[in-house]
Amino acid sequence: MTALRLLAAAAVIHLALVLPSAPMPAGDALLRIAPELPLVLLALACLGRVGRVAIAAVLALLAVQKIADLAMTAALGRPFNALADMTLIGSGLDLLADAAGRPALWAGSVAAAVAAAAGLWALWRACGVWSGGPVRSRGRLGLATLAALSLTAAGSDLGWHGNAPYARAKAALLHRTAQDLRQIRALAARDALAGADGLLSAIDRDVLVIFVESYGRASFDVPFHAERHLDRLRRAQRRLADAGLAMRSGFLAAPTRGGQSWLSHATFANGLWVADQARYGAVLASGRQGLFHHARRAGFRTAAVMPAITMAWPEAATMGFDRILSADDLGYRGRPFNWVTMPDQFTLAATDRLLRRSDDPRPLFAQIALISSHAPWVPVPRLLPWDRVEDGRVFDAMAAAGDPPQAVWRDRDRVRAAYREAVDYSLETVLDYALIHAADPPLMIVLGDHQAAPWVAQDDSPDVAIHLIGPAALVDRAADWGLAPGLIPPAGSPALPMDRMRDLILRGFGGHVPRTQGPCRPRLRVP
Repeated sequence: MTALRLLAAAAVIHLALVLPSAPMPAGDALLRIAPELPLVLLALACLGRVGRVAIAAVLALLAVQKIADLAMTAALGRPFNALADMTLIGSGLDLLADAAGRPALWAGSVAAAVAAAAGLWALWRACGVWSGGPVRSRGRLGLATLAALSLTAAGSDLGWHGNAPYARAKAALLHRTAQDLRQIRALAARDALAGADGLLSAIDRDVLVIFVESYGRASFDVPFHAERHLDRLRRAQRRLADAGLAMRSGFLAAPTRGGQSWLSHATFANGLWVADQARYGAVLASGRQGLFHHARRAGFRTAAVMPAITMAWPEAATMGFDRILSADDLGYRGRPFNWVTMPDQFTLAATDRLLRRSDDPRPLFAQIALISSHAPWVPVPRLLPWDRVEDGRVFDAMAAAGDPPQAVWRDRDRVRAAYREAVDYSLETVLDYALIHAADPPLMIVLGDHQAAPWVAQDDSPDVAIHLIGPAALVDRAADWGLAPGLIPPAGSPALPMDRMRDLILRGFGGHVPRTQGPCRPRLRVP
């Protein structure tokens, strides 16, 4: 019985050690051998109850970190960074509530808590079995030590998957993140464009920076998505050209995938690579002059139209916006589309009503975040005649149509199809908006914030699309940026880093501004 107990306890500890940190077939994960197992068992046997607490705590921490990596990789395509990502837990739970329903979230949370408690209890008990003294003599202790060291060395030679490289990589990640935070604060303080004159002086009209949620290279390269989205872009390109509008397009490398749109917003506006929450906070606290600060200094009215903001947003006070329109400020009286507070068409119509039809003679420079293509992607609105939008109640029937997210998200293929339809709606809406304003067009900079989660987009690329739409005299200035004419960039077009856009816009639409020495952007990337 004692031998069976020892064997069962060793199996529990082995499971904690071989738990994968990245998705893989369950069989492959469970059949792996952890070379540290003999040393862990020996340490428990030698240290007894004194070492039980420390070793159990280390194993539990290792298991929690790996589970966090698995969840983050599935959602955002990258591992979990404990120094930068803790604030995402609440946002992730909110998204799950919208996709699966609040009761399902509570049930899942309770089940996860019970499973976690059971796992920790089993690990604690397993460590207790081995710390009870199975080694009875110095001779056996010496043999056990020799066997443990030999097995560990053999496991290393055989390519067995140990946790030491994983732990070293995590420690290095935290160290690099801390260094990056120090470096980004220094870079934020060194800004060659601070106080420069003539920026944006070539622009004589409104500028709209429109982020299309989850609009990435998958819309061009993945056949399932491209067959719908490329057709949409081709038809819009012909209509916009017939209306006298110029277009240029390309790709940008975004700092995030699957979520955290605000990191792309900050990267685009500040000209620094903001790839996690820690750097986001560092940039906002630095006093860095972003795109909207410069626009305000150049004589524009600045605004942020943010239909996803439903709570206090104190960070916005540092971003250079004269006016911030959150969900409650836009006047929507219709039903929400699950997590999505209002359709993109209403957001753009509200921008015209509240900002662009103004007695203020200054042109507008606004950031607009469209969210109809945000998860859970159901239901998808339809584009209406613009004069029917009014207060949004005309969308109520659409908001109640189709299956709820809880039904759609049981089938990955249905989720991908819903994502494709949602992006198609967003593209149709923003391109139709450009068309109805063709007689007196604003300069529109339309771009994706990030790709959808890799399993939805079916593409691991971090690249998003960017389109400039407006008068030829302004749009053609982007030829020097590498953007191609039209709405569809050539296949395989390289992506500009998104953090180059602030300086390209400020310089490209202004007078002569002295250039900085060396590369345009800091390469601060944490894998």
